[in-house]
This record gives sequence, structure tokens and C-alpha cells, in this order.
Amino acid sequence: MEGGSSNLDAAIESLLNVEKQMRLAGDVAGTRKAVIDIVELCYKAGAWKTLNDQIVLISKRRGQLKQAITAMVQKAMEYIDLTPDMDTRIELIKILSSVSAGKIYVEIERARLIKRLAKIKEEQGQIDEAADLMQEVAVETFGSMAKTEKIAFILEQVRLCLDRQDYVRAQILSRKISTRVFDADPSKEKKKPKEGDNIVQDAPADIPSLLELKRIYYELMIRYYTHNNDYLEICRCYKAIYDIPAIKEDPSKWIPILRKICWYLVLAPHDPMQSSLLNATLEDKNLSEIPNFRLLLKQLVTMEVIQWTSLWDFFKDEYENEKNLIGGALGAKAAEDLKLRIIEHNILVVSKYYSRITLKRLADLLCLSLQEAEKHLSDMVNSKSLIAKIDRPMGVVSFRTAQDSNGILNSWATNLEKLLDLVEKSCHQIHKETMIHKAVLKA
Repeated sequence: MEGGSSNLDAAIESLLNVEKQMRLAGDVAGTRKAVIDIVELCYKAGAWKTLNDQIVLISKRRGQLKQAITAMVQKAMEYIDLTPDMDTRIELIKILSSVSAGKIYVEIERARLIKRLAKIKEEQGQIDEAADLMQEVAVETFGSMAKTEKIAFILEQVRLCLDRQDYVRAQILSRKISTRVFDADPSKEKKKPKEGDNIVQDAPADIPSLLELKRIYYELMIRYYTHNNDYLEICRCYKAIYDIPAIKEDPSKWIPILRKICWYLVLAPHDPMQSSLLNATLEDKNLSEIPNFRLLLKQLVTMEVIQWTSLWDFFKDEYENEKNLIGGALGAKAAEDLKLRIIEHNILVVSKYYSRITLKRLADLLCLSLQEAEKHLSDMVNSKSLIAKIDRPMGVVSFRTAQDSNGILNSWATNLEKLLDLVEKSCHQIHKETMIHKAVLKA
């Protein structure tokens, strides 16, 4: 055993002398070969501690060539999966990441090493440590990293932040990815790099395609928006997933997603964006495959009061069934919010047909008590969804449409025009009567 160890040390010493000669002579190819030979020698001998020591030693040698360090790190990375146990693997990854720290020419290798170490930490249940490790690396500044690998790395950062329930950092990291990047055509040929440009490396084989990354991105954003109960944004995320060609081709995939789009459209508060998405979804031909949901959306765009009890009885089974489909249940608050949206819809319908209505009659139409009807109406006025005034002593609600300054000025101008028109017609009639009267007198 001692003989084998002394033979290894002698062989390494000999190769280190060769490496020194080549390095001082400026021979890049020779230095790279000597460094790779040392790494291979340690691996074949199974001397993992010696390998770690030699990696640190070679990297710290005076005037060490960039190409030699790059070759050494890349070669040692090949042996990570071949380590005998987990402790040795972690130690090798840590040594390689410390050697490559602060060196721009091995920044991609360092990012991949950190990602592997974070994965090991996560498997060991150390989510916080894994997330902290991943956040050290800012891959968006790496010019030579493939676009898909960058996106995959940032998505991994976002996922770990969501797993540790750090929603603020997850949102900050997600903004590093522009959604326009998913609409790029991957079939287009890559442009040849100009002189002086960084050469972009090809992404590793385990990195998903751009469309797959798009799906992962929106699924993570759904997790984020679900935490905030932002139903409209959740709906938009599902819409983006629904538009992926691979999803649209398979009914078993797009039907559950289209169901989710319909549910979240109904749950989203009424505003122009929600109305636009609602009308666009109603025009989708695939909606005919799920007629119950078409009926639900139709009821929302129809200006008629919806009876909550009959609607809930009809859709309760569909609502309960969502937990067995893609995306899971709609959330704890969803049933309460659904009732709230139906009440808001009914108040908007009443405001379209009435300019004034008693609070008692409004409560009857909404199937609510007087206090509940007043509360919901006040909430809608506060959120500026509606303009109304309540005369509490009289028990009367007055609805009126919102008008901006231009609208008010136009109405004044129209009223003045009508008034002047009436004055002109009156003058004409008076003049006519005077002329007729004079003609009769002359006769």
C-alpha cells in the first residue's frame, strides 16, 4: 500500500515538473496535458484526497495558464459521479467551486457545480442552504452560457425560494426572465459570432427545451400568484400554458387547463383585462368540449341576475372534481370568493337597469340581508368598480355612471346646443305668426 502511495507521489512529482517547464515556456497544449494527466492519475489510483490537494496546488501556481485551469476543472467534473461516497463527492464539488470562484473563464463550470451541490443539499432536506447556494450565482451576466441553461438555472433559483416560502425573493428572481424570450423561434439558425464576441456554449443534454421551460416558468408563477390569491394573473399563466403547441394537441392536457382558465376567470374581480380575457375565452372553439363551463362564462357576460344557490348546486361537483385534475384544488378561499364575484356581478347588473333603487329591493334581488347588501355595495364603491350613493335615512341607493372632465364638458356643450336650437325655433315660430297676423289685417 505504501509502495503504491510512493509510486503515485513520484509520478505526480514528475508530472508537476513537466507542467512547470511547459507553463514557463508558455506551451498551452503541453501544460493542459500535464494537468489532465495528474487529475487522471489521482482518479485511477482512487486517491480522492490527493486529487483535491493537487487541484488546489495547480490552481495556485504562479502564472498558471487559464486554459490549464479550465481543462483541469472540466476533467475533474467528469469524476464527480464516480466518487465512492457522498462526502467525497461534496468535498470534490466544494474544492472545484472554490478554485473556480472569481475566475470569469470558468464561471459556467462554477454555476453547474453550485447547482449540483444545491441539488445534493435539497435531497438531504436542507432547502434553506440549497437556496442560499443558488442565489450566490448571477447567471444572467454570463455571456457565454446558453440561453436555455440560463433560464433553467434562474427557474431553479425561483423554485427553491418558493419551497422555502421566500415569496419576495422569488418574485425578484422571476423578473430576470422576460416572457418574450419564450416566443422566440428556436428553429432559426444561430447567428455566427462576430470577432470579439463571446462564443456561446451549447446547453447540456439534461436542460429542457425552450417550450418546456416556458411551461415550468408559468407553473412556478402560478405557485407564486396562488400565495397572493391573484386570480387574474393565475388565469393568464394558465392561458400561456394552454397556448403551448404540445398542450393544445393533446385533449387530456388542455381540457383540465381550460377548466382552470374558466374557474379563475370567474374568480377574478371585474375589470377591463378580465372582460377581455372572458370574451376571448368564449370565442375558443375548444370550449364546446366542456359545455358546463361555456354556460358558466355565458352567465357572466349576460346582464342578468344569477341565483347563487342554483349556480352552486349545479357547479359544486365540478368544483370538487378540480382537486383530481392538473393543478389541484382551487384553494381554500376560492368558494367564498366565487360567491363574492357572483354578488358583485349581480350588483353591476342592477346598476345597469336601475338609476335609483331601495336598499330593501336590492337586498331581495341579491338574496342577502340589508347589512350584507350595504357592505358589498360599499366595498365595490371603495374599490371604484361602481359609482353609487346610499341615502340611509330614506333607504335608497342612487347609481350613476362615471364621467371624466371631457364627458362633463361635452354634455354641457350638447345641452347648450339644444337650448340655442329651441330658442331659434321659438323665434322662427313667433316671426311666422307675426307675418300671418299682418297678412290677415291687410286683407
